[in-house]
Amino acid sequence: MIKVGINGFGTIGKRVAEAVTLQDDMTVVGVVKTKPTYEVQGALSSDYAIFASTSEKIPFFEKQGIEVSGVTEDLVSMSDIIIDCTPGKLGVNNMEMYKNGNTKAIWQGGEKHAPIGVSFNALTNYNDSIGKDFVRVVSCNTTGLARTLHPISQNYGIDNVQAVMVRRSGDPKDSDRGPLNSIEPVLNVPSHHGPDVQTVISDLNIQTMAVKVPTTIMHVHCIIAKLNKKPNVKDVLSLWEATPRVNLLDGFLKNGETEIRNLPGTAEIMELARDLSYRRGDLNQIAVWRDGVHALDDKLYYYQAIHQESDVVPENIDAIRAMLNLESNNMRSIQKTNKALGIT
Repeated sequence: MIKVGINGFGTIGKRVAEAVTLQDDMTVVGVVKTKPTYEVQGALSSDYAIFASTSEKIPFFEKQGIEVSGVTEDLVSMSDIIIDCTPGKLGVNNMEMYKNGNTKAIWQGGEKHAPIGVSFNALTNYNDSIGKDFVRVVSCNTTGLARTLHPISQNYGIDNVQAVMVRRSGDPKDSDRGPLNSIEPVLNVPSHHGPDVQTVISDLNIQTMAVKVPTTIMHVHCIIAKLNKKPNVKDVLSLWEATPRVNLLDGFLKNGETEIRNLPGTAEIMELARDLSYRRGDLNQIAVWRDGVHALDDKLYYYQAIHQESDVVPENIDAIRAMLNLESNNMRSIQKTNKALGIT
């Protein structure tokens, strides 16, 4: 039973902790919080031991009547692996602490690839992380692009990918994020998403752009892939049907000349996740609109939606198995994780 510590108990941390508890080969030994905010109640209700980020923070917890089991270094020393879910660009500063504790660690996509050295996607490069000490699970957008582009690359070959990320401005709980009444282009071109995909699919020629829009629900990708041979839409859909963590959805249902709105947008997709009683109403899968997939000569056009709060959660679980040598085959790990999380 692998002992997992969670450093950071926010949007991703609490979901990863919950996912770990559902596995039969790993367990959560504690979570680190910097402040006794409302999220600590979720940790307490799950019987997780609470660790303060530093000794100076302990009085804040004690004042709220919250028992603290120690500080971050204590959790590191008792864990086989730490899942670092601290804010992006800050987590990598913890590397020396993990090295001193002789503890493996996984970071999230908010960190850069270079200082960690290994980026992870369960479908595309699982073997690269087997036995490694430090690994970075790529971002929600990169995870989505990798899941759908990998089977296309394997079966058709890809000459070039052009993609636009239509990004949510913040997660639903991030009420201080924006824009609120604006669409903001990400003026750096290419955006960071393309190079990030190349950390897990090294030979992919991809360029990306991005815009931020005033929604909190999901990201949407608009993708044009120039393939090495002419694609057949029916065959492409069959490939994605067979790809784990990719779900094909119908935007509209047709009855002769009549079209019925089914899942035309992200609001309906997330409502479906709630209707199906997925954990937290999350969608760990990548949603691809079946009726939005088109082929023109050697180009494949499609749209996909990314639930930014949850698609990387199962990836963290598979990364644990790779790094701790629990499973050498990526598909067996994916199937095991999916079964435990109820991902269909």
